[in-house]
Amino acid sequence: MKALLIAISLVLYHQTIFAQDSTAVVPQRTYTTQPLLNNPPPIIDGLIDDVSWELVEWESDFIESRPDENTPPNHQTKFKILYDENYIYVSFRCFDSEPDKIVKRLSRRDGFEGDWVAVFFDSYYDKRTTFNFIVTAAGVKGDEFSSNNGNNSDESWNPIWYTKTNIDDEGWTAEMKIPLSQLKFGKSDEQTWGLQVMRKLFREEERSVWQRIPRDTPGWASEFGLLKGLLHIKPQKQLEIQPYGISKLETYEAEPGNPFKDGNDSKFTVGLDAKIGITNDLTLDLTINPDFGQVEADPSAIALDGFQIFFQEQRPFFVENKNIFDYRVSNSEAGNTFGSDNVFYSRRIGRSPQGYPNSNTGEFVDQPENTEILGAAKFSGKTKDGWSIGILESVTAKKYATIDNNGQRRKEVVEPLTNYFVGRLQKDFNDRNTFIGGVFTATNRNDLTPNLNFLHESAYTGGLDVRHQWNDRDWYAAGNIIFSRVNGSTTAILNTQESITHLFQRVGADYLDLDPNKTSLTGTGGNIQIGKVGNGHWKFETGGTWRSPELELNDLGFQRQADDIRHYTWVGYQTLKPDNTFRQVGINYNHWSVWDFGGNHNSLRFNTNSWQNWKNNWFSNLGFNYAPKQYSNFALRGGPRLRLTPEIGFFNGVESDGRKKLQYSMFHSGSKGTDNSYTNYNIEFGVRYQPINALSISAYPGYSTNNDQLQFVDNLDFNGATKYINGTVAQETLSMSFRLNYTINPNLTIQYWGQPFISKGVYTDFKQVVDPLAKTFNARIDTYAPNQISFANDIYAVDEDLDGTTDYSFNNPDFSFTQFRSNLVVRWEYKPGSEIFLVWSQDLSSSSNPSEGLFKTLENNLLGDIKPKNIFLLKATYRFVL
Repeated sequence: MKALLIAISLVLYHQTIFAQDSTAVVPQRTYTTQPLLNNPPPIIDGLIDDVSWELVEWESDFIESRPDENTPPNHQTKFKILYDENYIYVSFRCFDSEPDKIVKRLSRRDGFEGDWVAVFFDSYYDKRTTFNFIVTAAGVKGDEFSSNNGNNSDESWNPIWYTKTNIDDEGWTAEMKIPLSQLKFGKSDEQTWGLQVMRKLFREEERSVWQRIPRDTPGWASEFGLLKGLLHIKPQKQLEIQPYGISKLETYEAEPGNPFKDGNDSKFTVGLDAKIGITNDLTLDLTINPDFGQVEADPSAIALDGFQIFFQEQRPFFVENKNIFDYRVSNSEAGNTFGSDNVFYSRRIGRSPQGYPNSNTGEFVDQPENTEILGAAKFSGKTKDGWSIGILESVTAKKYATIDNNGQRRKEVVEPLTNYFVGRLQKDFNDRNTFIGGVFTATNRNDLTPNLNFLHESAYTGGLDVRHQWNDRDWYAAGNIIFSRVNGSTTAILNTQESITHLFQRVGADYLDLDPNKTSLTGTGGNIQIGKVGNGHWKFETGGTWRSPELELNDLGFQRQADDIRHYTWVGYQTLKPDNTFRQVGINYNHWSVWDFGGNHNSLRFNTNSWQNWKNNWFSNLGFNYAPKQYSNFALRGGPRLRLTPEIGFFNGVESDGRKKLQYSMFHSGSKGTDNSYTNYNIEFGVRYQPINALSISAYPGYSTNNDQLQFVDNLDFNGATKYINGTVAQETLSMSFRLNYTINPNLTIQYWGQPFISKGVYTDFKQVVDPLAKTFNARIDTYAPNQISFANDIYAVDEDLDGTTDYSFNNPDFSFTQFRSNLVVRWEYKPGSEIFLVWSQDLSSSSNPSEGLFKTLENNLLGDIKPKNIFLLKATYRFVL
């Protein structure tokens, strides 16, 4: 604790002593290229010895960007750019007085390990969108598509281009050959593009740039220099077709007597991906019968609050260009605004079937694991007039479960034929300082059978958003508004009203109208904010966001809860120059205040935190939270509003220098009620070791505890009244994520990921909530006496009035869940854009005895006789560029 106080004192001292004035206007640089004309194109071998390079002069005079902005870099860099009717050629000379110290770490594409150099083209010249090409000294490619002035980057964008590097006595060199078909630009005899070139000197953790961009600049692409001299180049329509074939074998523990579980399954499938350039600006992406077997499994997780868990999208078709379709409901620098809530959540497409068939005792069920995506298409791009367009259409198959009864089989629908549509449109105005846009999504399900009448027949969302920037983009005002409408049977709409997202049936919520006869539900949401992000040390953002009780996004979006209005404010301070202790430091303050639509003030929270990048390139952070007021509309799952104890909390992390072969980190956090009615603590360690350039090994073990005396168990009816049963839970969770990456060469890699996971919870001291708004904890509850509750056959029986007869009962809520998931992927890009994947995926899941210790449970399950589920997969793709 003493060390933490010393760190805070140092940070605060340096904020005062080393304050800097705001940055002056930076002159914009210009590079003028030349066409090859009748000269032969350079050979891409990394040597820069072709005669054609003599057509242009070297461009240099790079300036340091970090850590010490606006100072000469330790080693200079220079570059040249040429072009012909099909390609842009770029060469780099990265000077280094100690070439033997150039770091050549290998990695898979987009690894960005070691020394690298990059060129960034704003070929739209919209000052918002860039196409980024990076190559490391080891020859590893990296490429990104960035939007929103650099705030959103898509590393899944994998264009076809060519590059080579070479190390010599002066440092290292690189050459790039980039097809114009991979870039987007308008029609004009003379083009002007935005241009930036950046170099990373790894051992110094230093970045230098051609066009200076001060640390307090509010954007990225908007601050680029200019590329001129592009004459008579024609936009080129992209046409690529990539068929694939997959052979798959699945093994698992056979289930005696079950005809569907004989121990193994196999199948062979084919599919097709395609990119079709409708114009140079707009591209149509198609996929037919996609398979995502090479995608890494989701990490294990358990949540006791009843809300769904957000998982990142990892499937290539949906990841690529996802920033075009991004429409977060209440994104904020302050956080704590349900930032994962989004009008479009692509994991809804191809999800596990939502229905389950009716089966009888002794029958066996073959339930599909996922819903097949029959086909999907994306039409996206940006025109020279500033229109950003994104359209996605996808159809998923009707899926059946098969039920076997002594050889007699029948089928029942468990997921209907469904059409998903997303449309996104945005227009730039006012010299690219103002953006106005809209979004629309639609989900339509066909021929819902009676056992699927809990699903919506259709669901629609729409929204409008605007962002205006001024004072050289230092200041901004932004906002959006969204609406939703879901239609379905009375069962479906009642199910929505009573779901944990809405809980219209909440006791005491007189402002809500639970209507069992409704066949539709319409709601709204939105966000408004104003802030400053540039020109000086200080930044801030303040705003408000809301979700009406009827807002429902979960058919094609992601939404945790409705009936929420909250105000947020964030104020941040950052240093702009390094000193003798820190490279950079930031301090932040946040507060949030939350109401529901009934006017109840449910939460007031404060946070202050600081992060530090130390001179030796270590990182650390420290933060404190305080919530003097907390109420929950959701804790009793339809019961009355519940008062929660005021909370204090902290978080703290340390990470060593990432340049070292051995890197380690530690992060821990905790919180507690001021009356000790609950405590939780989480700690995670990390170790990453890179013994050689080709091999990286990392492990991140973590342990957490959760002790809560007011954990929901069940709501039970007794004599016309509802009993809100809670208990004291002691939960422990242990996990470790392990990775091994071996790069044979930039096009051939072996990657392994594995995660053992166990979480167990033991419940004691069962109680009922009797006065949910009482000021003290003990006044809110009535704990069952030992002679009021008994346990037998995994059931708790309650004799509340002590008359010898059970009044009501509930199941034992104790749990212990163990899981091991892993992926081993061998990837070979045997020609640009064409790949072969060899995959071994493993999953072992089981329930255990909660009374056993964590390590004993792991030993019994992961090292015992339980047979895991194995998937072996061979996938081959071939990319035709036409």
